[in-house]
Amino acid sequence: MFRALLLTLVVVALALGLSGNGSSPLAAQDPKLPATLGSIDRKDPKLDALIPKDAKIEVLAGGFKWTEGPVWDKKGKALLFTDIPNNRVVRWSAKDGVNDFLKPSGYTGKEPFTGIEPGANGLAFDKDGRLILCQHGDRRVARLAKDGKSFETLVDKYMGKRLNSPNDLVFAKNGDLYFTDPPYGLPKLMDDPKKELDFQGVYRLNPKGELTLLTKEMTRPNGIGLSPDEKTLYVANSDPDKAIWMAFPINADGKLGKGKVIHDATAEVKAKKPGLPDGLKVDAKGNIFATGPDGVFVFAPDFTYLGKIVIGDKNANCGWGDDGTVLYICANDKMTRVKTTTKGLGW
Repeated sequence: MFRALLLTLVVVALALGLSGNGSSPLAAQDPKLPATLGSIDRKDPKLDALIPKDAKIEVLAGGFKWTEGPVWDKKGKALLFTDIPNNRVVRWSAKDGVNDFLKPSGYTGKEPFTGIEPGANGLAFDKDGRLILCQHGDRRVARLAKDGKSFETLVDKYMGKRLNSPNDLVFAKNGDLYFTDPPYGLPKLMDDPKKELDFQGVYRLNPKGELTLLTKEMTRPNGIGLSPDEKTLYVANSDPDKAIWMAFPINADGKLGKGKVIHDATAEVKAKKPGLPDGLKVDAKGNIFATGPDGVFVFAPDFTYLGKIVIGDKNANCGWGDDGTVLYICANDKMTRVKTTTKGLGW
């Protein structure tokens, strides 16, 4: 009898994701999802100080269309991320698994959306803990209102012309919001008749609501991040013909200096590795974790390529969570995570 009871307890523990391997409730319950995937490709021994040698890429949940924008809700102890084609924000926690958090998330119009990416993309919390969303369909950066359903526009135009489709964002300590504006939320992308700007911009929105165009030299600006000292802006370029990450010095007047290429992954794209330079995050020491072809590229503060968290699939973005040492990775239609020995910037 004791043996039967013990076996029952073990089965229950496994179903609840309490077996000690960090598996989530959904991953344990869904036999279609693998417990882990991918591998760690170590190019430089310095990566060992950031990602343990025995690190595993855990699969938490699946069945989405395209995951993006992971951000950790410290108050709720949960991960929020977007499922762009389904126009929703999803909430995941180890306790409750997966639930819809917000729908619609990026397109609130009454007419059917004819494109494939209507929903919100990048997410962030401002200093007051309010959720800020890059909304593709509504072509704006917006704040979730206190009612938890409606939105307040922060910015939707530059020089009187509608933005393309704000994609990703990062806050500076002083409240300045940096964001990118490629055409991916427009139904016909670059050829969309409703596209009003003839460039793809990187912008800064200050707390007063003043918008500044920082650069329009990048063909497909996407993921964005700041160095710990906030003297450098990092931007990914999701162009298959120029799949690069750039670093721009931020001058004293707030303008950007001449950019430098951090890394060029165009050859990997041409070799048919899945994905493009996309979202990125920075750790407290200035290391850059950037999603790209086949996984998450890791660069040292001096831009040395340390290695890759190999996903084996397209991956859109990543974000720090839990106590700041867990990196959540949007792996196409799945949400995954890997435990690190570093901490995200801001933890």
